[in-house]
Amino acid sequence: MISVRHRFHGYGSVRAVYQNGRTVRGSLMSLKYVDRGSRSGFRAAVVVSKKVHKSAVTRNRIRRRIYEIIRLADRHLTDRKDLVLTVFSDQAADMESGKLRQAVESLLSKAGR
Repeated sequence: MISVRHRFHGYGSVRAVYQNGRTVRGSLMSLKYVDRGSRSGFRAAVVVSKKVHKSAVTRNRIRRRIYEIIRLADRHLTDRKDLVLTVFSDQAADMESGKLRQAVESLLSKAGR
């Protein structure tokens, strides 16, 4: 898991990213991001809906795997960004960890440009 200072607190912050953010899309997920201005550090959220998979266990497994990749991929994360990663494919649950890491890091690098 990522640390508490890198998580969103409340729905208003996530809503602001959805309303004002820019989108980068991949084959399994999309990334919405917005620059926060003067605040330091990044904040990240991973959204996996019931449409992806009915089982909460599987949705949480996807979420935990992606949070770990975000935690380890700090070289692509620039300061002052809010990131909301939305998963729309259940293939992320069974995907090999290297391929999932590559998919997430490619989205993060596109957002960092």
